[in-house]
Amino acid sequence: MNPLTHSFRNQRTAGLLSTAFRFLLAFAVLVLLLALAAPAQAQDAATFFKQNCSSCHTIGAGRLAGPDLKNVHTRRDRAWLKQFVPNPRAMIDRGDPYVLKLLQSANGVVMPPPQGLTESRLNEILDFIEAESKAGRIWGGGGLSDRPYTAADFVLGRALFSGEKPLAKGGPACISCHTVGTLGSFGGGRLAPAPQYDLTRVYERLGGRKALGSWLSAPPTPTMNAIFKQHPIEPTEAFALLSVVEDAAASSGEADAVPLLNFFLIGLGGAVAGLVIFGTVWRGRFRSVRRALVRGELQRGSASLTTGGER
Repeated sequence: MNPLTHSFRNQRTAGLLSTAFRFLLAFAVLVLLLALAAPAQAQDAATFFKQNCSSCHTIGAGRLAGPDLKNVHTRRDRAWLKQFVPNPRAMIDRGDPYVLKLLQSANGVVMPPPQGLTESRLNEILDFIEAESKAGRIWGGGGLSDRPYTAADFVLGRALFSGEKPLAKGGPACISCHTVGTLGSFGGGRLAPAPQYDLTRVYERLGGRKALGSWLSAPPTPTMNAIFKQHPIEPTEAFALLSVVEDAAASSGEADAVPLLNFFLIGLGGAVAGLVIFGTVWRGRFRSVRRALVRGELQRGSASLTTGGER
């Protein structure tokens, strides 16, 4: 065989082997990336569920403020779920019988649409719920003690609610936006939408300690979600706050307009008192100015008479 031909064939074989090796290497990298992406995607869905859904729902741990989502794919098809989850209010307005039944069982509490939900993320969440349901894994529904409340819990809860004691992670005090019937005096804030600003009956609306405690662990409303995602409420703080709202539910009626009326009357009284004081001070000032003017006129008149007499 010609040496040049032999050398050419060797180079060609080496080139083919090199190309095949690069192809196999690229294929192996692709498989590895796909293998790593699947758990990451599942983790993203799990994190999203925990931050946006677990405050009102569990998977296999029973009802909270909303229904248990275990095997929800067997109760409603995916097309229905993809209509409901992004916009529950629209389906209520359309009079969907199943949604109206859910609304009744939730004591009229309307599910807030999850924040940051895209179509692809919605599909991931539905896949996640279905997979966890089939695997029998339980999500949500725990984290708070079921022991009776103590006087110390109530004292701590009142201090946290009023802002006298700041929350450990720096979140705002409840009184900034909410009130309860036991606060008295001027009551609390009313920045939250009605009737959510009044927490006196929130125990009943959300279904008790377990549901409300889960709600506090990851508040789903847009404003609270944005704030408390970065400043979560500690379990011990949530437990103490629950003692306050449970006490309010048991020992008082809903917060009414009396604190606002008191505020208005005190403000009006203060304004009237201020006007009276201002009038008194101003009248005294006016008299002092008038007295000086009269004295000056009298002095000038006396001087004029004296000058006339001399002439």
